[in-house]
Amino acid sequence: MKVLLLLGASWAFLGTGFPITAVFVQAQGHCPARIPAMRFRIVAGALVVVPARVNGDGPYDFIVDTGSQLNVIDPFLAAQLGLKSRGTVGLVSATTRSQAQVTVLDSVEAGSYLVTKSLAAVHDLGPFRAADLRIRGVLGESYLAHFDVLIDYKHTVLCLDKEKLMQSEIRGDRIPLMPPGDPKGDVPFAERLVIQVMLPAIARRPILLQLDSGSDGPILFARHGDMNLPLLQPARLSDKKMLSFAALPKADIQVGARKIRGIRFVTPVSAPGQRLPDRDDDGLLATILFRRVYISHTDHYVILDPR
Repeated sequence: MKVLLLLGASWAFLGTGFPITAVFVQAQGHCPARIPAMRFRIVAGALVVVPARVNGDGPYDFIVDTGSQLNVIDPFLAAQLGLKSRGTVGLVSATTRSQAQVTVLDSVEAGSYLVTKSLAAVHDLGPFRAADLRIRGVLGESYLAHFDVLIDYKHTVLCLDKEKLMQSEIRGDRIPLMPPGDPKGDVPFAERLVIQVMLPAIARRPILLQLDSGSDGPILFARHGDMNLPLLQPARLSDKKMLSFAALPKADIQVGARKIRGIRFVTPVSAPGQRLPDRDDDGLLATILFRRVYISHTDHYVILDPR
C-alpha cells in the first residue's frame, strides 16, 4: 500500500496545560428521529470514549476522533487480534510526523453500527493511554464517515445515522465542509472535516480549521506568512528539549453567522533544531467548545450547537 497521510490527529496536545474547561449538566439524552442513543464517557475533560468491537472481539474502549482520517489500534491489541500489516502509513499530528503499519479491520462495531473492511493504523496511543489505560483505539473518519454524526456533550450521547433520518429534525447554520486540497495526499473515502472561519486578529483571509473531537482545545499553526506573526510570537518554552505549546492572546472567531468571543488558541512551538510537520490547514477547532456538534458526511456540512 502506498504511503498515506493521517492529518489532523492532535494527540500531542493532550495535557499541554491549556485545557478548555466546561461544565455539562448530565441528563437523560436521546437522539433525533428516534435514532438509538449511544452513551459515552468523557476522559481528560474532552475525549469522547465509547465501547467498540473489532473483528467481533471486545468490547474495547475507543476514542471518537473526527480529527483522525483513519481508525487507530493499539499495537498490543493488534497483536492480540492477530491483525496483519498491509503496508505503512505516514502519520501527521499537530507536532510530529511518524510511520506506522496499516491494516484492514474485517469489522468495527460501536453500539449496533457495523462497518466492514475499514482501514486502521497500528500506532502507540501513549498520550491517550496516559489519560486512561482502558483506551485501546481510535474511531476515526474511516469509520465515522459512513454515518451522519451528532456528538451531544451536554447529555454525553453519540448518535450515528446511516439513513439521514436526523437531518430533518436538526436546525442551525449549515457550515460547508471544504473539499480536499490535495486528493492525492488524502486517505481514500476518509473526508477531512475542514471548515472556513474568520479570525480577524490573526488574518484577513478565511482560516481553515479542522474539526477535532480528539483535542482538548483549539490549535493554530503559525506557519503561514499572511498571518499576524507578532500576535503569534510564542511564549518562552519551559523545556527546550521537547515540543511544546504556547498560549496566544484571546481572540474572537466568526463561525458561519455566529461570533464566538474570547477563544484561547495555542500554537505548537519547536525546540531549536526541530521542525514541525507541514500541514495544509491553519489549525484545529476542538469540538468540546460546543455543547453539540452535528456532522453531515452525506451532504458535507456541519452545524455547531444545533437546535
